[in-house]
Amino acid sequence: GGAAADHIAKIKIEGTITEDEDLIARLEDIGKSDRVKGVILSIDSPGGTTAGGEAIFTAVRKLAGQKPVVAQVGTLAASAGYMIATASDHIVARQSSIVGSIGVLIQFPNFSGLMDKVGITLEEVKSSPLKAEPSPFNPTTEPERAMVRALIMDSYDWFVGLVADRRSM
Repeated sequence: GGAAADHIAKIKIEGTITEDEDLIARLEDIGKSDRVKGVILSIDSPGGTTAGGEAIFTAVRKLAGQKPVVAQVGTLAASAGYMIATASDHIVARQSSIVGSIGVLIQFPNFSGLMDKVGITLEEVKSSPLKAEPSPFNPTTEPERAMVRALIMDSYDWFVGLVADRRSM
């Protein structure tokens, strides 16, 4: 019994996706183990960071080159969670599972109204107009929005391309 016998490894990927070095190391170890004959990724995640999703996606693709990998979706595999699911050979989901949501988002607060009320002003010296923008300390300008939109669309296009490639679309 135990890990000495041939077996299928089950890895849980739950909650917010970040660059999880422990998870990536575990995926690498499973790839090297002759006793592991296949892998089930049990995914239940609303998503997370693009970089975190990409790092785990890459590790799962490498693992899938070594042995069969199936993604089993619980309630949810959205955004970076879906990205990781697409790295497997096969995705299994329930009728009620939410699978997909290819999108990229950047959020930032705007404290300028509060600063006005409290009487705080921001002094700033910077090397270029868009350095450290958008900032929570002043309203966002159109050039700042355009820059962020361009970053988001770059990430989005990369994500769409990745899914199209993995899902043969």
